[in-house]
Amino acid sequence: MLIRTLVENTVVSANFASEHGLSLHIETPDLNILFDVGASDLFAQNAQRLGVDIGAVDLLVISHGHYDHGGGLKKFLELNTKAPIYIREGAFGKHYAVHPKGTTRYIGLEEDIKGHGQLKLVAATDCFSPAPGVEIFANVAQVEPLPRANKGLFREEGGRRVRDVFAHEQNLIIYRGDKTLLLVGCAHNGVVNILRHFYNMKGFLPHYVLGGFHLSSPMGSQESLPQLEKIADYLLQTKAKYYTGHCTGLTAYEHLKALMGDRLGYLATGSVLKI
Repeated sequence: MLIRTLVENTVVSANFASEHGLSLHIETPDLNILFDVGASDLFAQNAQRLGVDIGAVDLLVISHGHYDHGGGLKKFLELNTKAPIYIREGAFGKHYAVHPKGTTRYIGLEEDIKGHGQLKLVAATDCFSPAPGVEIFANVAQVEPLPRANKGLFREEGGRRVRDVFAHEQNLIIYRGDKTLLLVGCAHNGVVNILRHFYNMKGFLPHYVLGGFHLSSPMGSQESLPQLEKIADYLLQTKAKYYTGHCTGLTAYEHLKALMGDRLGYLATGSVLKI
């Protein structure tokens, strides 16, 4: 498998541009999979620089209903007219970020594409397979504390704003050979909760985990050091290799890296990972 980072908050070199968002392209011997499309058209520009043909993508998974993961959907639909797009039903709800100083910003998806024929709205289901060797799951039990950075995130329900419970978040599993890869978008449900849910479903843990862990936010929230230590301790126990970025935040990443060593790597825009 080749995993190319099309969008992340940082870059590997000046040949690429970055934004607050995430988009990963996964190439297997028989499938081209796109996981999220960042906040804008940028994923397509960086894809071209990396030699990735967006028109050849076989399926797209949108991890949740925030603009920094689904903002490039219109561009994707311009470039690809065949790939099904798997997205949770609640992802097209109205989502907001409320800053501690009181300002509110809409962070949801563009609703005018909701009825597009390529969209496959995923109803309330735990785990299903959209293609051989690929599974999507949700309904993660929120047992361990959720990320502190979730605090300012809201959704609209019944005409009023309530705290988001992230029922619109889903995760991707890819099986190839004897390796299992788990992709998370922002892990709003908590990366430890997601991994425990994975184990409860499968009876084993993935070999690789990629994505954002939502340990910081643009609004200034940062995860506490004791909680970062607890997260690192659990991740080390899984024996998996982790690659993160985006909403994990550079400060949290450095703390985790100091604790996890070579078990943790970074996914900057333009990076290419071979598994």
